[in-house]
Amino acid sequence: MKIELDNVGKRYRMEWILRGISLRFEADKQYAITGPNGSGKSTLLKILSSHLTPSKGKARFFHGHEALDHTTVYRHLSYAAPYIELIEELTLWEALQFHLRFKPLRDNLAANDILELLHFSKARNKPIRDFSSGMKQRLKLALAICSDTPLLLLDEPTTNLDKEGVAWYRTLIENHSSGRLLIVASNVDVDFDFCEEKVSILDYK
Repeated sequence: MKIELDNVGKRYRMEWILRGISLRFEADKQYAITGPNGSGKSTLLKILSSHLTPSKGKARFFHGHEALDHTTVYRHLSYAAPYIELIEELTLWEALQFHLRFKPLRDNLAANDILELLHFSKARNKPIRDFSSGMKQRLKLALAICSDTPLLLLDEPTTNLDKEGVAWYRTLIENHSSGRLLIVASNVDVDFDFCEEKVSILDYK
């Protein structure tokens, strides 16, 4: 998966949130988008997911040598963010089964393997609405990171995680991020200090 941004800008009403972004995000590389809260990191990540259309410029997406239509990009990505909600009426097991209807898992993983990765075996039949905020964040990360997609987008991945949860996240990244384009948006070093390339959002204000 590869993404090219050509003079991209995003405006809400009369205010430019981002402008003048010309970047390439290459396949099999890891990028960090850094900057303070409210600076536009999440907006850029949504553009990179094709969820948002730039107000100016072009975003182009490629899978191998094939150019992707913007309406099909979602099939090739997985995304975890604080503003993406889980279906809280489902139990954990139902949520895993529902997810697998849309996205297969990497590395020959199965739903039971995700339960073990989460250390949530006893919560198999527990409704997600009864999960703690940390448990919900772990589930979001596991579903995104372990999905078999060439593009992985993570926005503030250690939100609501304690020290043990942060270590768990780092292990998950180490074991399941190879061979894909990974982009992490955050201002917390532990979220992204393993990334090869760093993009400061403040360069495009």
